Amino acid sequence: MEIGQKVKVYRLRDRVPSSVAQKLGKVGVIEGYKMTDGSGVGIVVKFEDNSATWFFEDEIKPV
Repeated sequence: MEIGQKVKVYRLRDRVPSSVAQKLGKVGVIEGYKMTDGSGVGIVVKFEDNSATWFFEDEIKPV
């Protein structure tokens, strides 16, 4: 997945705050990457309402 690519949030791996849970099913644009604990990499997604949060790669799909 590349910066600028449109993606859809299709699942959430863990329990998350309601503000993040509301993004389920929404489409956003990849804005960047974030190092997670351990050796994982998260993907920062920005949405139409100008909010942004990160997801694991298996939580989003290209649109």
